Amino acid sequence: MIGQKLPSAFLWLMFAAIPFFFSCKSASKGPVAVPDGFDWQGHRGSRGIMPENTVPAFLKALEYPAVTTLELDLAVSKDHQLIVSHEPWFNASICRQPNGDSIPKRDEEKFLLYALTADEIRGFDCGAWGNPRFPEQQKLKAHKPTLREVVEAVRAVRPDILWNIEIKSQPQWDGLRHPPVETFAQLLIAELKALGIERRAVVQSFDVRALQAMHRQAPEIRLAFLIENLRGIDYNMEKLGFTPAIYSPYYQVVSRKLVRKCHARGMKIIPWTVNEVASMQGLIRMGVDGIITDYPNRIAVVGK
Repeated sequence: MIGQKLPSAFLWLMFAAIPFFFSCKSASKGPVAVPDGFDWQGHRGSRGIMPENTVPAFLKALEYPAVTTLELDLAVSKDHQLIVSHEPWFNASICRQPNGDSIPKRDEEKFLLYALTADEIRGFDCGAWGNPRFPEQQKLKAHKPTLREVVEAVRAVRPDILWNIEIKSQPQWDGLRHPPVETFAQLLIAELKALGIERRAVVQSFDVRALQAMHRQAPEIRLAFLIENLRGIDYNMEKLGFTPAIYSPYYQVVSRKLVRKCHARGMKIIPWTVNEVASMQGLIRMGVDGIITDYPNRIAVVGK
């Protein structure tokens, strides 16, 4: 999912880390004072410790008082329900079929959410198998919920929570893995308003079309521009065509200069996905406005 084609993933990571590495070297190490109003976001709920994008993951994130926002991804079902899922299919690494069978990696994209109803999607388990990338993650049976299901479960515990909701779309997926992006935006706007959380939500995307559709249809809803390329803020903002509330880059491309540029444009900067305490501390010293993390349980250590 890298916007700019580079020779290899290794080179991308190497060059992406350069500004972050030098910025962190210039900052003192150790505990840092977290500014008032800092936006700590639980990525996919609490992916590091609970099955991602499930009701238990979001409820677990609420156990950490510093968490102000829950981050999640959306796909669309056959019956046009908004499904909380990172991929628009069942990830073979973490999901099993209703009969308990595993999903062959080569076949996972045959299990498209857009080809199944919300009730059919509920039959798949995406928690009991665990996630090999996150050994601390608790294993428990869990399904891909609807956005409404998540909001209602969370609201019963913390009605003041904020939401960061990603439209997972790509041009080549229109009509195949999700509805046309204008329809996707319409579905989300309608549901945010029906749930009464449109003022507490930010909608984010890597897809400029999705953000542009949201901006046209509901300019009052705050937007965040997710960034995974190395082309720089000027290029990216020109491509988007308007100024969103938040600029949200991969954390290793963040520098003090980028923070200053974002603030000069009137945008907050909230990087993703930051899991090491030392990296969190370095980013806070650079002046970022929030952090998205898989491990909300590590936030308390940042100021110690």
